[in-house]
Amino acid sequence: MRISTRARYGLRLMIEIAVNFKKGPIFLKEIAKNIDVSEKYLSQIIIPLKGKGLVSTYSGAHSGYVLSRHPSRIKLKEIVEILEGDLSLIDCVNNPSVCGKVPTCVTRDIWTKLGDKISEVLNSFTLDDLVKMREEKTEDLVMYSI
Repeated sequence: MRISTRARYGLRLMIEIAVNFKKGPIFLKEIAKNIDVSEKYLSQIIIPLKGKGLVSTYSGAHSGYVLSRHPSRIKLKEIVEILEGDLSLIDCVNNPSVCGKVPTCVTRDIWTKLGDKISEVLNSFTLDDLVKMREEKTEDLVMYSI
């Protein structure tokens, strides 16, 4: 299993918006520059995030993107599911009718447990957690540079 570029860049996009949460709206162009991803690609990623109510836009003098909720109230699982879809590793986990072997399949049990762990980890972190982690990493870099 691999997380798509769309989800990875989407998380980076959301972290940038979260970093600016108290400062106000941020332009997509600025986000693109900060995370080194094309503005055109980010404009495609932001659409479902906005559609599901995680991001709002402002027009006019203070235009740009802002989070619709505080970063501490947005779980990573929510973001990844919006950008990736269902996080089940195989189809039969959420839809047992696709396979007649479900009642006796032990591998399905493993995929279910693994999917549950992935969901658990993603659900245990918020955007606020990632902002703090980023700040710590940045501080560590500054402390060690001469």
